[in-house]
Amino acid sequence: MDKGSIFFMNLKQLRYFLTVAEEKQITAAAKRLFIAQPPLSYQLKQLEKELGVKLFQRTAHGIELTDAGNELQAYAEEILSLAKMAQDQVQKTAKGELGTIKIGSASSSVGELPSDKFTQLTKFYPDITFDVYEENTFGVLEKLHNGTIDLGIVRTPFNRNGIASKTITNERMTVVTTNKSFLEKEAVKLKDLDDQPLIIYRRFEDIFNKSFAHQGIKPFYAVKCDDSRTAILWAQKGMGLALVPESIANLYAKNQFVPIKHASWQTHLQLVWRKEKISPLMQRIIDLF
Repeated sequence: MDKGSIFFMNLKQLRYFLTVAEEKQITAAAKRLFIAQPPLSYQLKQLEKELGVKLFQRTAHGIELTDAGNELQAYAEEILSLAKMAQDQVQKTAKGELGTIKIGSASSSVGELPSDKFTQLTKFYPDITFDVYEENTFGVLEKLHNGTIDLGIVRTPFNRNGIASKTITNERMTVVTTNKSFLEKEAVKLKDLDDQPLIIYRRFEDIFNKSFAHQGIKPFYAVKCDDSRTAILWAQKGMGLALVPESIANLYAKNQFVPIKHASWQTHLQLVWRKEKISPLMQRIIDLF
């Protein structure tokens, strides 16, 4: 092949070439490829013309590869293998069966991650991997908006501007405490919290205040923090009663919590994503919930 000439070798030619190299006969190769002999011979001649070399030589027993043909055989096998791999990977990606999903997880959702649904997913699609970012809810939403993550798992309330969501779980708020008189109760009412030192996750403060005000209770917030796990640790040191979601209490304070009986204090864990961007892999995960 002269310098500057255009190289038109294609995958079909390489597949034909390898089949002939394996069969050592045009007739047998054509039969295996389900084509007539003339088109096969033509493609082989075109390949030789494009490469500028002889790939086959005739013998008494059929045809054999030349030295150039032997050299091409190794490359052809690798090229076709890579082409098949590329086809498989591209098709899996298009179907949402391959890739890395970037998920932001709020600290208060830790009780729900990793989800059993993800375990089931990777059992069927082992080429799916996860890149997890742990933030508070505001940090998760910020990463969602700037494209750092694909999906987020956050707890209500939050700013829904430009965000689509799907509820994962609904759960009660609980009191985490070392106080035996509270732990003996089946459920805690708001009036039971009057005059008690409370430890709260700061983002729930507005919800708590409205409910307390409605019942004429002036709460005493002994500790305010930005993480439910921190609230639990302070409660376990006897600093007060931590008001946290049930899944967190169950994970970090087994046998040290009591549910709060107050309907408006239910909290919702939600899967969130940007409305304008949903990949096949994202859709597959959204459909799990």
